[in-house]
Amino acid sequence: MPCKLFEFSSRDQWAQLAGMLKQRNTENPKIETAVKEILQQVQNRGDEALLEYSRKFDCPDFALSRLRVDRAEPAAAAAAISPADRALIEEAAANIRAFHAAQKERSWFNTEKNGSMTGQLVRPVSAAGLYIPGGQGGSTPLISTLMMTAIPALEAGVKRVVMVSPPGTDGSLNQYLLATAHILGISEVYAVGSAWAVAALAFGTESIAPVEVIAGPGNIYVTCAKRLVSGVVGIDMLAGPSEILIIADGSAPAGLIAADMLSQAEHDPMASAVCISSCDRLLKEIASELEARLADLPRAEIARASLKDWGALVRVADMQEAVELSNLIAPEHLELVVAEPWNLLGLVQNAGAVFMGANTPEAMGDYFAGPNHVLPTMGTARFSSSLSVHTFCKRINVIHSSAQYAAESAPKIARLARLEGLEAHARAAELRR
Repeated sequence: MPCKLFEFSSRDQWAQLAGMLKQRNTENPKIETAVKEILQQVQNRGDEALLEYSRKFDCPDFALSRLRVDRAEPAAAAAAISPADRALIEEAAANIRAFHAAQKERSWFNTEKNGSMTGQLVRPVSAAGLYIPGGQGGSTPLISTLMMTAIPALEAGVKRVVMVSPPGTDGSLNQYLLATAHILGISEVYAVGSAWAVAALAFGTESIAPVEVIAGPGNIYVTCAKRLVSGVVGIDMLAGPSEILIIADGSAPAGLIAADMLSQAEHDPMASAVCISSCDRLLKEIASELEARLADLPRAEIARASLKDWGALVRVADMQEAVELSNLIAPEHLELVVAEPWNLLGLVQNAGAVFMGANTPEAMGDYFAGPNHVLPTMGTARFSSSLSVHTFCKRINVIHSSAQYAAESAPKIARLARLEGLEAHARAAELRR
């Protein structure tokens, strides 16, 4: 059995699975101490600290001249990739842009008969920093994450969009990341990664001006750094290891479910992949399919560790129980691989994104369909949402009052102020009478 098997006959037993998955959220005081030191060093020493950390962890002979990627490099990279790959990136970007364009909010105002007017101004932040993971040595350049973070910022109207990504051992960035940056129109690109890149975006250095919002996923050091600088800048969310939860009935193809579970398990040994079903036969078939597909998977070692520690096949009484258990877990990715997924969608309360039916793999959302793939993890889908245009916008309240309305309201405002013991507030209102 490649992963744990749970057979639940009572809702009281659900805490076993939820508790297992929550163990991935263990904080590490040593990492926080290390990240605090990194933030302090960058805040105090600026570029010098970036150079030191980049040489130690990424590129031994890194030079500050490589920090800001030359403006010509993204254009050259876009010209160097194949026309077919460029067309594919452009098509995916168009899908993502269309979805996020529909999210844009407008400023609004309401005028009342009493002479007051209230409303909201919707304004983008002036600068956004995008953290784009590249993996060790640039082994996993996440061009999809660049599109998923940059396009909402651009659709929001952010004027300055900055990309940071860790350099490879030769000090360069992956040509597909650079090509995608060019296609999207991002010209400010820095070869810098990990917690020191987050610090540079938050506090600024001699070479990198600070931003107002930092978005994009990263490893535990990046996530810790984002948490520590939130409040100095805005952040999108604190993303944890990737997750998939699949609800499947007897009609579901076991091979497809196993493939989708592995698509998340290959991310990280801490990733979780769970399938919930009421069909014993299906769960047994999925276990066999997982073993068979691990045999020739390039990242099999990572996927096997993920499944062993955090994967699960779960039997419940029926599909309603399956959705209730899913709502308790609040997964990042929820697949409804059932004959009639629309019948279950109305029961879903907590999920980062929902994928409907056997023909909608999670990978479609990762790359191509349009909705954002930067999603809440570790149960935070109970109260938070995906990265969106709204991540990069502010809503500014507006109030206007006529002289008559101010005078009529003054006694009421003053009374409420005095109930709170704030006499200056009361007197300020009464001066309008």
